[in-house]
Amino acid sequence: MRALLAFDKFKDALTAPQACDLTAAVLRRTHADWSLDLCPLADGGEGFAEILTRAAGGRLITQTVTGPRGAPVAAAFGLVRWEKIPTAARTRLDLPAGLPASAEIAVIEMAAASGLALVPYGERDPWHANSLGTGELMRAATAHDAAAILLGVGGSATNDLGLGALAALGLEFRTTTGDTVALPTPATWPSIARLEKRVRADLPPVRIACDVSNPLLGPNGCAAIYGPQKGLLPADRTRMENASARLALMLAAHCGQPESLMDRTGAGAAGGIAYGLMAAAGAILLPGADLVGAWLDLEARIAAADLVITGEGRFDDSSLSGKGPGEVARRALELGKAACVFAGSVTVTTPHAGLQLHAITPPGVPLPEALRTAGANLTATVERAL
Repeated sequence: MRALLAFDKFKDALTAPQACDLTAAVLRRTHADWSLDLCPLADGGEGFAEILTRAAGGRLITQTVTGPRGAPVAAAFGLVRWEKIPTAARTRLDLPAGLPASAEIAVIEMAAASGLALVPYGERDPWHANSLGTGELMRAATAHDAAAILLGVGGSATNDLGLGALAALGLEFRTTTGDTVALPTPATWPSIARLEKRVRADLPPVRIACDVSNPLLGPNGCAAIYGPQKGLLPADRTRMENASARLALMLAAHCGQPESLMDRTGAGAAGGIAYGLMAAAGAILLPGADLVGAWLDLEARIAAADLVITGEGRFDDSSLSGKGPGEVARRALELGKAACVFAGSVTVTTPHAGLQLHAITPPGVPLPEALRTAGANLTATVERAL
């Protein structure tokens, strides 16, 4: 029996590699004759840089950068040789032709520098959260002569349109008296009267791995949909929306971009950093799950397996709409493979026929306890099910 273990993270509980390792430990004990293929998944959030970098034999570089609330944090980004990236993933990156085999691609995850997980629950407030550290990682990658930057934008704490990142990359924000606004968070936006300069000329091409379709503004925009989980109060939504519109229009005018860029699919990703980097740095958005699947050679690994085991913290109807574990399960079933999902909670209205679903959290367990015991619960559930 050949089993593919392709877990995504259990948010705030287990990383994708940890989930794969725990499941593998059970199977090695109970099915010593099985062949196991461990393939941790990444969705652009926590683990994106490490998983993709290690999969392609790259190197990780740790930098001290500005965290989402201003305190320093240690964050790593990857450098991967172009020749080591699978051909299908290179095609999806759509970079200029002629890159030498030795060229290095930087893999950065926004969550490492500007992530929500870096902010304690009681301090989550998008008015004061910034993406400066993400820009500092991009600047560090540029200093390491990266030929391109691949940025994963899941799990952000911010709603700053990426202006913090742009400040790190050379854009300047001025008051009416000409003073510099060094940290352009939404709380400081009222003092911004004009923008000056551009992002640094040596910034390489930027590609953003993004699976959300939200525009920047409106009922499906970043503030409306993702603001609450970042600490935005319902009473403040209109004020945030109006402030975002004002700065977005200023950025579009300054960079010579059409205002319609705000309506682009995915512009609202990660508090609008997708919009900011598209407007000021010419970034291009790519389907994240598709790119990661190609990067990890997931199609071939599913085809080679007899049993596919996947999962994440919450498996619901959205998981079956193109997200990593749901897509893995769907493809496995299409190829006639047995497929199992293990998740902290399972709330699927119409599961795929033949898909085995296992909720690892016992009924009635409070969320803090469920998060704390996720490893033990996963181990116990896999033992019972397999």
